[in-house]
Amino acid sequence: MPVLKLVKLSRVPANILSLRAAVLLLISEVVLATLGYVMLEGYSLADAIYMVVITISTVGFTEVQPLSGSGRLFTAILIALNIGIFAYLLAVFTYYIIEGEIFKRMHVNQIEQEIGGLRNHIILCGYGKYGKEIAANLSMHHTPFVVIENDSEKIERIQQTDADLLYLEGDATNDEVLEKAGVAHAHGLITALGDDSDNLFIVLSSRQLNPTLTIISRAIKDHTQAKLMKAGANHVVNPENIGGFYMATLVNKPGAVEFFSFIINEYHSDISFEELNYKDLPPEYQGHPIRDLDMRRQTGANIIGYRTSEGRYLVNPGPDIVLAPGTSFIVLGSEEQLEKLRKMCRLEKR
Repeated sequence: MPVLKLVKLSRVPANILSLRAAVLLLISEVVLATLGYVMLEGYSLADAIYMVVITISTVGFTEVQPLSGSGRLFTAILIALNIGIFAYLLAVFTYYIIEGEIFKRMHVNQIEQEIGGLRNHIILCGYGKYGKEIAANLSMHHTPFVVIENDSEKIERIQQTDADLLYLEGDATNDEVLEKAGVAHAHGLITALGDDSDNLFIVLSSRQLNPTLTIISRAIKDHTQAKLMKAGANHVVNPENIGGFYMATLVNKPGAVEFFSFIINEYHSDISFEELNYKDLPPEYQGHPIRDLDMRRQTGANIIGYRTSEGRYLVNPGPDIVLAPGTSFIVLGSEEQLEKLRKMCRLEKR
């Protein structure tokens, strides 16, 4: 144990190890030393640079010409200063190369570049128990998303288990981190942190940064659900309440619950839902009843729900229902059928 403590104390803190600072120190040393030899000894620029190189590299070659007293004193000071600069360079080299920090930076830069190119993606705040489930589901549906996580251990777990996952290490309550995740161009944001106040802050910030963003927030306590909705969340989910409802329904209607679980891909089915808004329909289909869409014949998918402009739902709408502005259809089908629907309506996969 004492040996381990000594090793930890002897390491230079990573926050003072800067590759840029090391390069600037080396360049400054060469420039100032060259000027010193030119001014003190009257060397030419080429001779001065040569003298600096053999001095700081400690190779021990003979001087260009015998040094004066001031030149020897200057050289001694240069050698002493170079010991400290060399030690710093060695520490930076150890940190960036031996510990692989330079490759980490390259990896992070590549990820940030990919995130910068995302459009209509999902931002997932938190990679805990629920965040992992959300990420797995989004991946299964090939939905582009980026994870924001502030816990370095969870970030390491992402790096070790899922190299293709796009992530940012940072505090999602910080506006700069949200902007870095592309909140201005995102389709939706899910905040699944374990603290209601953090979720509330993220909802407020993201709503200000993108007024059209679809925001879904986790809630721990029942009384915070109303606050999250007022802050700008489109939907608030309490996982504990849903779990209790799920278990109770399994007792009374097990077949219905198992079928629903099958539909939502719990058993890896390819059945899914799509929401078809009025604005998504091609102009030639707008204002026409369901029968004129001929969706079943063209795609194989079924319209199972109709959402009114007031937010109410009509199950199994009749063939005379017309999709009006502010309303939407809920469509059920296989991935192949829904893909035909997207092509028919020229939709992007969501």
